[in-house]
Amino acid sequence: MSYFENLKTFIRVFELGSMSAAARDQRISPAVASSRIAQLEERLGVRLFQRTTRKLGPTEQGRIFYEGAQRVLDAVEEAESAVNSVTGEPRGTIYVAAPLGLGRRFIAPQVPAFKLLYPKINIRLRLSDRKLDLTSEGLDIAFFLGTPEDSTLKMRKIADCERLLCAAPTYIASRGAPTSAAQLTDSTHDCLNLRYPGAPEFQWPLQTSEGLHRVPVTGPYESDDGDVLTTWALEGHGIILKPRFEVAEHLTTGALVPVLESTPPLPVQLGALYSHRKGQDPKTRLFTDFIAQDITAKIREM
Repeated sequence: MSYFENLKTFIRVFELGSMSAAARDQRISPAVASSRIAQLEERLGVRLFQRTTRKLGPTEQGRIFYEGAQRVLDAVEEAESAVNSVTGEPRGTIYVAAPLGLGRRFIAPQVPAFKLLYPKINIRLRLSDRKLDLTSEGLDIAFFLGTPEDSTLKMRKIADCERLLCAAPTYIASRGAPTSAAQLTDSTHDCLNLRYPGAPEFQWPLQTSEGLHRVPVTGPYESDDGDVLTTWALEGHGIILKPRFEVAEHLTTGALVPVLESTPPLPVQLGALYSHRKGQDPKTRLFTDFIAQDITAKIREM
């Protein structure tokens, strides 16, 4: 078994805190992951993890070894990037994450085109509307909508995306169109909200003549999938707040119509996050540039 592969497995077990999670992440069996850790422990003559029936945690020796192992992997990645820059053939695997709506509409369709240009680069795309942690989930790039909270990451802004409130004509026919932001806070109207573990309280930032007003909203439906909210809105179950690019086709057909246009939501920032180290990787920059150029062009057309 390669010592380098053992190091990679050890790092993922340390970061994920689970042998099975690390095995899934590396596409190996839990038995193989456990064997790799055992080989490292035998070589070092120490226990790297404390194991109980309920949890797994690093020992003090494991914490010390992690720092050194991470530096080894970083050095190898930097060396590979340097070689790729000289040969002109970027290669390797990029682990990418994005929100569902953004990923389905902008990123996933462009992956095959990027692969044609750079056949030796593989893309592993993960789409989710929940908050993701780049380090613990082994991600190289995370595209986002909103304001990142982690100041230790490098951020690249791509565009400001217009947002709007909209609902189906059937909803408006039965409930009427809201005439003020205040109607969103009571039982007059139903708001469809994105909810995932750790999500903040629902407040829709609306631009009024008196300035920005953060409106607390409630409703009978919640989901951690933004496209599910769009489906519910299309079926007439409530009002949604969405970037225009996510509902542009439904606005064109009339399946959804804007509401409260006099107090539109604040635009949302669209960008990419990566560690400072990953930002120096040529293949990471290539993919981010490729996607950013496509997104910027498409948003201008909307």
